[in-house]
Amino acid sequence: MSTKDVIDPSVDWLPKNPSLSNLKVAGTVLDLKKTLVNSVWFSALLACAQTIVSALTGFALSRYNFKFKKLWIIMIILAFIIPVPLLMIPRLMLFISAQNLLGFNLIGTPIPQILMALLGQGVNSTILILIFYNFFNLIPYSLDEAAMIDGASPWQVFVQIGMKLSASTVLVVFLFSFVWNWNETYITGTLVRNSIELLPSKLNMFDSAFKTYAAAGRGNAEFRINEAYKMSATLLSITPLLILYGFVQKRFIQGIENTGITGE
Repeated sequence: MSTKDVIDPSVDWLPKNPSLSNLKVAGTVLDLKKTLVNSVWFSALLACAQTIVSALTGFALSRYNFKFKKLWIIMIILAFIIPVPLLMIPRLMLFISAQNLLGFNLIGTPIPQILMALLGQGVNSTILILIFYNFFNLIPYSLDEAAMIDGASPWQVFVQIGMKLSASTVLVVFLFSFVWNWNETYITGTLVRNSIELLPSKLNMFDSAFKTYAAAGRGNAEFRINEAYKMSATLLSITPLLILYGFVQKRFIQGIENTGITGE
């Protein structure tokens, strides 16, 4: 949509003069080439870590009985119920103490958020663990027993039976984790800060800059132009997620449809 269409009150849904100028400006402000690559690899890394850890945790809780098992489940649920800002303060203090002890910086690097994902404390890890826990509960234990009679170790049971049967669940969990980590700005802003320029973080800065610009006494037309740039920036930030879903939507829907079909 061109600038003329933005300030033209008669233009509603369809522009009179189609233009990509707003997208070009938004892409330049977002530094799209750099922030897109950073967001993809960082979100994918966290999603892989969360998927593996959630699968291991869900399998252990489903298949084994050990002391304080119910207490661990309650603690996992509490980690989700307690607001993130309330947990972030002690986590931040813990990482600061750790970096003082180790002698190198942790805050302002990707390390803290990666460690949280590996320790089951990533973004919405509780939900991901419970998804696997529920799925593994549906798999007949007789399959595990048959494999162990044939000499399979617990790790082989997990990989050869649990993971192979949960391929669709793995995809669902990975997608959830990728999207949640992609959109996460609070934890990233607190721990990672500006060490990695990510697309959602740039989008937040983009929005703030235009709010300041619009509040500086500009006219209504100028404000609408800024809104157009902001919407273009938002579109650019969600486009990678839409493309990802377009590639995996068939398997994603199959995973939802096949939930509970494990066979006895």
